[in-house]
Amino acid sequence: QVQLVESGGGLVQAGGSLRLSCAASGRAFSTYNVGWFRQPPGKERDFVGGITWSAGSAYYADSVKGRFTISRDNTKKTVDLQMNSLKAEDTGVYYCVADIQGAPMTARYWGQGTQVTVSS
Repeated sequence: QVQLVESGGGLVQAGGSLRLSCAASGRAFSTYNVGWFRQPPGKERDFVGGITWSAGSAYYADSVKGRFTISRDNTKKTVDLQMNSLKAEDTGVYYCVADIQGAPMTARYWGQGTQVTVSS
């Protein structure tokens, strides 16, 4: 079992940056691929990006590639999402996830979400 708690959401102007953090608990955290999903207003949840259990490889949705960076610290049990060059379409509730499973992309464990609003 893994519990996830996000922080760092807020309001930012287009072109700005924001860093989200996720604190995890549970012994199995370091064994899972972890990452982030988001849900724009009135739309379904979409995959943002993930990072492998060893932090050896990160992968991203095309819409955020080159702007967002995911990192993790297995000792501290944290997952961070650095978001740069933010756009209005990045607005949504961002969810930290663990045990990402593919095709279609989903996850076994979810945080409660944190709101990110990008003003244009």
